[in-house]
Amino acid sequence: MAKFKKKSKTSQEIPTSSLPDIIFMLLFFFMVTTVLRETTINVQQRVPAATELRKLQRKSLVSYLYLGKPKQSQWGTEPKIQANDVFIDTKDIVLWVTQEKDKLSEVERDQITIALKVDKEVKMGLVSDVQLELREANARKLMYTTIQDMDY
Repeated sequence: MAKFKKKSKTSQEIPTSSLPDIIFMLLFFFMVTTVLRETTINVQQRVPAATELRKLQRKSLVSYLYLGKPKQSQWGTEPKIQANDVFIDTKDIVLWVTQEKDKLSEVERDQITIALKVDKEVKMGLVSDVQLELREANARKLMYTTIQDMDY
């Protein structure tokens, strides 16, 4: 009768020599693909609620205008227009739209959408002035940013 020996020299270790490479590749991947907030909002935003909402397909074609009272008193108490990280006047909107269109490719320039994020307390006169300037800048696609109202 033959006796069988157990192999007792099997290794239970997991090879970890390539683990740092994998971790650095994952870290680099997430650093490259993460999008951070591009602008600092300097105006108060209490956005009105809405019931009929649609989601955008291509957010890369959207440029934001923020209308509201400044958060810091050094900028005054009257509602202001913020584009990117600076305050602008209504007469500067045409220039801002052309700068935003220049960032896009030739084909996408006519597809630009201007998103207005307007505070509840802003008077309609300022909003209509902005709309008129956007019309002069040939920015015809306009969107109002709201939050979804659940009570409908």
